Amino acid sequence: MSNAAALARYLDASRRAVVFTGAGISTESGIPDFRSPGGVWSKMKPIMFQDFVASPEVRREAWRRVFNRTAGWTGAAPNSGHAAVTALVDMGKVSAIITQNVDNLHQDSGAPADKVIELHGNASYAKCLDCGRRHELQDLELPYARGEEIVCTYCAGLLKTATVSFGQAMPEAEMMRATAEARACDLFVVLGSSLVVYPAAGLPIEAKRHGAKLVIVNREPTELDHYADLVLHTEIGPLMTETLALLR
Repeated sequence: MSNAAALARYLDASRRAVVFTGAGISTESGIPDFRSPGGVWSKMKPIMFQDFVASPEVRREAWRRVFNRTAGWTGAAPNSGHAAVTALVDMGKVSAIITQNVDNLHQDSGAPADKVIELHGNASYAKCLDCGRRHELQDLELPYARGEEIVCTYCAGLLKTATVSFGQAMPEAEMMRATAEARACDLFVVLGSSLVVYPAAGLPIEAKRHGAKLVIVNREPTELDHYADLVLHTEIGPLMTETLALLR
């Protein structure tokens, strides 16, 4: 049986699946990985949340990275893997997409925003650290170019990209919702996550404990492979495209 046929069997038998995505689905769109050799954090030091809040110089460096696209987290196009996941949502097979990615590619592929649970935030816009208002990045380029402090136009609080930085608390509402989805699903499909970053990496185990089947698709082995009902070490885009064709 082919990899796609094996995955299609699990999806066909499922009534409520959850897809959990990590960097591996987006590297196929040219988005760099964080932790792998040659990844983002091997090329530049991550900025701690506490340092961002405390230092104007650190904030300036953080915004320089944003507007110079140093990290490369935004600007790519969704790939066939994203498109297939969106199609599964549209078919009613997938109740939620839980993602560790900050690139907005699931939404860009057409997935409804209310179906995407972003555990690590989103790099495509900014939020006020005080009032939580959203600000579009293009509106912040001029004050950055002028050398001004980038602050909220509503309350003058500090603005930061809507990502979860090192040292910053995980978003409580999103974690609660992701946990609820993991407990309610009958199939939990991991696409492109190394499953080493907790608490997010605990979600597949949570799903298994509540009776779900677990499928892990990743190019490299993960520490949770022994929990899985099916493990596939392959490229995500071609696999998901073939799997979707079998389900239609």
